[in-house]
Amino acid sequence: MDIRITALLIFAATYAVVAFGRLPWSRLDRTGAALLGASLMVASGALSLDDAYRAVDFNTITLLLGMMIIVATLRVSGFFGLAAAWVEGHARRPLFLLGGIALVSALLSAFLVNDTICLMLTPLVAEMTLATRRNAVPYLIAVAMASNIGSVATITGNPQNIMIGSFSQIPYGHFVAALAPVAAMGVVVALVFIVALNRREFLEGGSLRHHAVAVEWDGWLLAKSLFVFGALIAAFFWGVTPAKAAIVAGALLLLTRRVPTERILREIDWPLLLLFAGLFIVTSGGEQALLTPGLQRAVGALDLGKPLNLAIIAGALSNLVSNVPAVLVLKPFIAGLGDPDRAWLTLAMGATLAGNFTILGSIANLIVVQRAKRHGIVIDFWDHFRIGAPVTIVTIALGVWWLS
Repeated sequence: MDIRITALLIFAATYAVVAFGRLPWSRLDRTGAALLGASLMVASGALSLDDAYRAVDFNTITLLLGMMIIVATLRVSGFFGLAAAWVEGHARRPLFLLGGIALVSALLSAFLVNDTICLMLTPLVAEMTLATRRNAVPYLIAVAMASNIGSVATITGNPQNIMIGSFSQIPYGHFVAALAPVAAMGVVVALVFIVALNRREFLEGGSLRHHAVAVEWDGWLLAKSLFVFGALIAAFFWGVTPAKAAIVAGALLLLTRRVPTERILREIDWPLLLLFAGLFIVTSGGEQALLTPGLQRAVGALDLGKPLNLAIIAGALSNLVSNVPAVLVLKPFIAGLGDPDRAWLTLAMGATLAGNFTILGSIANLIVVQRAKRHGIVIDFWDHFRIGAPVTIVTIALGVWWLS
């Protein structure tokens, strides 16, 4: 079989499993599919081993690893529990509680990777809302949606932005200046739709029943973690390479007498890092097979230089194969556009905001849904879609308007 056809089949099969989440009649998940696809690209001769190594963007892997270590240390220190307790303690009505949850989710996701924030906040919000006898579903939907929207604002907000930051070399401050307003407008839009579609919960719900929140925290570790995190954000805006700053900050936090290194490293999402490495290799092999002059002409006819066109395509593709693979697929077509910086920012905006369209649109949504089930809370497809669909359409429209 021709190597180009072989590479195309490996590429298509890998992305099919990534889209569906698991290979039918098998236990092979997304990470396993990415690793298998990368291995087959090398075994088939579509890529040499050296080409496969070069295909992996270690800036992305390093930045993501560093941020994961920082988030893990903050969790162990009790930071997330304290943040949730503060919100619950200061909210007098359901509407204020919703706003506090959305604001915390959005702000933390902007700097600490949205998937990890959903992992930390979902159980806390579930316990809080159940204890105060509220309908937990809209509050948990707010965690997912605000986390997705808030993560638009920075390079470190989500995995696809981390990749885009590495590919584009857009300065951290410029990225924030361009997309933070989109995130701010988006959180307001999400809150409006959540309240409008759950009026009984938020407009007729009366006062909250407060309860005592027991939070275990380590003052010294918390202070140290916050200091390092603050210094890291300053380094980002100062112009230090994000991957370099994040991994140094993460490594410094491992230097402690209070917490064994193994405890922190157990918190790292190693399968996600492996998924990224595998997808880099599979996409590189797919590019060599698919990136023919005919395809380039066909994609050129789509006029991706227009923010609206690129945002629609990025949004549609993100809901087919998820946002990280969507960015990798569109990457080869961005550099040649007339204004590549604006195109990269549009791609970051469109791919991320599209994650709110359905439950399957982003990993953050799936994390919230699965973690909520452990508390007996069921968030079904319609619960999310009736809010997520209009929120996605309005926020992407606002993003296109802002970037045009």
